[in-house]
Amino acid sequence: MTNKDNSGLAASILTAAMLLPGVQAHAETPPANGTISLGYLDYRDSQPGFDRIKVHAPSLSIVAPVAGVWSIGASVVRDDVSGASPRYHTAVSGASRMDDIRKAGDASLTRYFDRGSLTVGAAYSTEHDYISRALSLQGSVESEDHNTTWTAGLGHSDDKIDPVNHIVTNEKKRTTNVLLGVTRVLTASDIAQLTLTHTQGEGYFNDPYKFFDTRPRSRDESTLLARWNHYIAATGGTSRLSYRYYRDSFGVRAHTIGGEYVQPLADGWTLTPELRLYTQSAAYFYRDPVYDPVLGAPFPVGYDFKSLMSEDQRLSGFGAVTLALKVSKQIDKLWSVDVKASTYQQRGSWAFFNSGSPGLDIFRAQTIQIAVNRSW
Repeated sequence: MTNKDNSGLAASILTAAMLLPGVQAHAETPPANGTISLGYLDYRDSQPGFDRIKVHAPSLSIVAPVAGVWSIGASVVRDDVSGASPRYHTAVSGASRMDDIRKAGDASLTRYFDRGSLTVGAAYSTEHDYISRALSLQGSVESEDHNTTWTAGLGHSDDKIDPVNHIVTNEKKRTTNVLLGVTRVLTASDIAQLTLTHTQGEGYFNDPYKFFDTRPRSRDESTLLARWNHYIAATGGTSRLSYRYYRDSFGVRAHTIGGEYVQPLADGWTLTPELRLYTQSAAYFYRDPVYDPVLGAPFPVGYDFKSLMSEDQRLSGFGAVTLALKVSKQIDKLWSVDVKASTYQQRGSWAFFNSGSPGLDIFRAQTIQIAVNRSW
């Protein structure tokens, strides 16, 4: 197994600010100062009776203004992944033990104009059985009163899959992303944002390390994201609320409701508690853990090697809760430190809007992130 088994959670932790491959969200004016950040992430997940995946990921990022109307950004990360992932549903054997290292980097160049900006970006990621390359272009335009910003973006990625078990060789996956968004200043205390993204993918979507996993060779995904930030004058804090709706051609329908509260304190301290609720329906080809009475696991009842099917728990129906707390300290004008701890738990019985999948063990994950930042 590889760290791609954690893409639903770990990828969102490592690249939470990414809108399209290789491009980070940015302001409409060039940064006043450059910033360099050194980060470290410790991630681990488990199910009853065994620890699954552990990830240790140091990272380095930099953003710098250039000539008053340009900025450059770049980041690198190295994931050291080890542990075990289920071959099917929640079953684990010694054969599923793994160690892997992923190295990834991205770079972007932004040109700022009087009422907008244009960013080009590139990203590259490699591990022993997976290589990904991505390019992107994103632009934004502000209204004359600077209260409304329209954003559009286009991204494309090419992935190469070469699993060590040689079940396939030199398989490809290509995805194209389109983004449209609008941000509006509603009042002196309120900002709202609406973003629509659509992704078309073609190629190899199977998990080559799971016994039964045959998925369609195309996947269309659409996401609608709404955000609302509200400044609370009485406390000096800001609430950040969000809702995300996701649907794809696999039949997955997902809802995410998120909320966090940013509270500045004395002496440069800031506390940010966060709560996120998630639910999804199962893919139409996902098979519950009901096995053939003669052959037993992992053979599902009525199995057919020619049919689409998957016993991947990530494609099941479930609900999840994330709790997090971030503590930040502005040490002086140049230095700051951030520490964030989060805990995640998912269960089939927690699904809402759709039925949860039965027979799966509880899944838990914990994450600690540390970042040291310096401006100049």
